[in-house]
Amino acid sequence: MILPGTGRGTGAAGGGGAPRGLRSEVVTARRLRREMSYPEVLLWQRLRGNATGAKFRRQHPIGPYVVDFYSSSARLVVEVDGEVHALPAQIAADAHKDRFLRDNGYFVARINAADILDDADKAAAAIASLAARPLHRPADGPPPRDGEDQE
Repeated sequence: MILPGTGRGTGAAGGGGAPRGLRSEVVTARRLRREMSYPEVLLWQRLRGNATGAKFRRQHPIGPYVVDFYSSSARLVVEVDGEVHALPAQIAADAHKDRFLRDNGYFVARINAADILDDADKAAAAIASLAARPLHRPADGPPPRDGEDQE
């Protein structure tokens, strides 16, 4: 006997599609996690599990965008750029995305996919050094007041 509401049989219960209540960015991020490119997979193998000293998330939604890798402790966004990022339309889209992220306090690092394919360990080490950098530089002092920098 099939119980009503179990989703089996000829009932109207369906599947697929986005679960209700999720933002479209979250649905996109979940799909992108399943469909990562080979350079992204290579890099993720080296970044995951605090291997670099900083915790990273992959395909993480930030505002209306999904970033390839994100470290919340360093507010570091890492974008892996393949050949498609050399197209004029994609260059403009990337610039808009980077501007949004910088304006919201994130540090954006773009790494060429070919560099990851050449030496994924070196790319991961470079990202680790970026994640370890201090967020604030108190030795630089406060910013100048209005008019002080125009002497």
